[in-house]
Amino acid sequence: MSQRKLFVTTALPYANGNFHIGHIMEYIQADTWVRAQRMQGNAVNFVGADDAHGAPIMIAAEKAGKTPQQFVADIAAGRKQYLDGFHIAFDNWSNTDSAENHELSKQIYLDLKKAGFIETRTIEQFFDPEKNMFLPDRFIKGECPRCHAKDQYGDNCEVCSSVYAPTDLINPFSALSGATPVMKSSEHFFFKLSDPRAVEFLTEWTQDGKHVQPEVAAKIKEWFGVRTNPDGSTSEGLDDWDISRDAPYFGIEIPDAPGKYFYVWLDAPVGYLASLKELLNKRGENYDAYMADPTLEQYHFIGKDIITFHTLFWPAMLKFSGRKTPTKICVHGFMTVNNGEKMSKSRGTGLDPLKYLSLKMNPEWLRYYLGAKLNGRNEDIDFNPEDFMLRVNSDLIGKYVNIASRAAGFISKRFEGKLGAVSEDGQALLAALREQKDAIVAAYEGRDTARAAREIMLLCDKVNSYVDANKPWELAKKEGMEARLLDVCTTCIEAFRILTIYLKPILPGVAAEVANFLIVPPESFDDVAKPLGQGHQIGEYKHLMQRVDPKQLEALFEAPAGVTPAAAAPAKAEKKAKKAEPVIDPNAPGGEPLAETISIDDFAKIDLRIAKILECKSVEGSTKLLQLTLDVGEKDAEGKPTTRNVFSGISSMYQPEQLVGKLTVMVANLAPRKMKFGLSEGMVLAASHADEKTNPGIYVLEPFPGAAPGMRIH
Repeated sequence: MSQRKLFVTTALPYANGNFHIGHIMEYIQADTWVRAQRMQGNAVNFVGADDAHGAPIMIAAEKAGKTPQQFVADIAAGRKQYLDGFHIAFDNWSNTDSAENHELSKQIYLDLKKAGFIETRTIEQFFDPEKNMFLPDRFIKGECPRCHAKDQYGDNCEVCSSVYAPTDLINPFSALSGATPVMKSSEHFFFKLSDPRAVEFLTEWTQDGKHVQPEVAAKIKEWFGVRTNPDGSTSEGLDDWDISRDAPYFGIEIPDAPGKYFYVWLDAPVGYLASLKELLNKRGENYDAYMADPTLEQYHFIGKDIITFHTLFWPAMLKFSGRKTPTKICVHGFMTVNNGEKMSKSRGTGLDPLKYLSLKMNPEWLRYYLGAKLNGRNEDIDFNPEDFMLRVNSDLIGKYVNIASRAAGFISKRFEGKLGAVSEDGQALLAALREQKDAIVAAYEGRDTARAAREIMLLCDKVNSYVDANKPWELAKKEGMEARLLDVCTTCIEAFRILTIYLKPILPGVAAEVANFLIVPPESFDDVAKPLGQGHQIGEYKHLMQRVDPKQLEALFEAPAGVTPAAAAPAKAEKKAKKAEPVIDPNAPGGEPLAETISIDDFAKIDLRIAKILECKSVEGSTKLLQLTLDVGEKDAEGKPTTRNVFSGISSMYQPEQLVGKLTVMVANLAPRKMKFGLSEGMVLAASHADEKTNPGIYVLEPFPGAAPGMRIH
């Protein structure tokens, strides 16, 4: 297979503040993908930049007594500690006020104008009478004209993702002064997105199944249809895009239009190309020749809040200015905390990346935890402190690192640090690990790091089963078992090397330490098939990773000074929230009022699956629990069926034998819960009355015949 040529970017952060956890999540996802590509021998240029233009920067700089350029430079100076801290390795970091971006933005505009996609119109624009200036979109707020969400910005709604003109807002006000803006006339420049050529191209480009995820394509399709305008009329298709702003404005002046500047969203994505050009110039490479290569692939990692700009405006700008369009727009969701709660620093539910690092929390704990949750789809993920500690301590320490720690000492002390030969049973184990290479690489390719992590941990389980079966600590005590001890420990070290290669895109720091320990050069996926060999010298093993300390998590989510403990979200990882007492209402269905209304998006987060109860037994030491072994249609890396272990408080109603063979419903994506009696990997659904004293009983849900394990409930 020939080497692929890849150009990869992440969304440009606005240069008016520090990175937040959403930025870090996106950068880790992209960085992991880039590392996996390089481990396949592909040539990648991975670039980023600060989005430096716009009125917010101009106003913030003025308040700080700085020029906009100095303000942006000061923000940029603080980026390195985040990127280095989380092992995020961009090849170049620029900003959109660079000479390259000025040049490219102007040229793209002129090419679009030549192609007939730019026109001027006189429009009515909001003007702040107190500040004596035209108001940028982000400084006009009001009610969304489409979904009627309050406090939305003047260019797009963060609730329904609609894009509109600021004048469409209901009850607008100036975010600078609070004054009601007045209308003034101004000549503006528009990109004709409604041009039939653009509509035809974008319809095909967004719906061909190649460039965006299916769920993103479905959302985009809505924007091509009939919609109701704020004035009550209807329109169909795409609206033209206002790409200019009036002075005063910090940005790129439009050629031949003094006092007019490109709207920040026009030149911001051009910053991707500009950062690449800056990188290639530093290397002495030709940018035009690089971009002209027909085999070049262009990938953009973005959040779901900026889909419109990256799947409509950006591809159309590139297409009709005669440039290469993106190969794929990779969209991810948001991060919530504590089972779906929005991040909030003031309430103690924010996850500050710098605070995380300052608490000496291992950055690769977070890289692994996020990797184990991101699946390549546009879905929100949740940071749950208890789940975080459980996954890191169980997977990384208990399963992965444990393999090396159980074998390395014997190799060093008993065999002078030299590996031995591997016997037949060890070869069979190593062959099973090597067979999963293609599946794991494919998971990385699809950005499904959650699947990659699952597959790797299943392989760790195989190796640990081998260790437990052979017990090297007992072999070391027996006479005449030296050869077998060396065989078993060599097998473990080789298995650990293979697993480290599989985890390397997620854990680059640990992988580098392992390479030093094993005295091997940096390894690629192909090196999985190349064993170290008999007599290979390894170094002294040093512990690779500590367990998560609950006190670190408490400190991470500690409410800021001045916030009362009651206002801060609980973050103690080792404590469980107590179930609230139900409000009993004899006139309500089931004896309790209906819960608050949720959206279909909220419901979609719950993955309900049909499960078959294969085994059921009482739990020693508990009067309430039954232990269920469930078939949810899952399989391991070898295609063999796997099961879930679930504890359920239903023993008052059922004898174990009554449930065996029955179908039921379970919450399949509930975070595993460590209980006194073991790990519970989901929740079985059951119904009960709120008033348990007069209406006792709990009833396990049972689907109609025909349902099968693994089927999802919609």
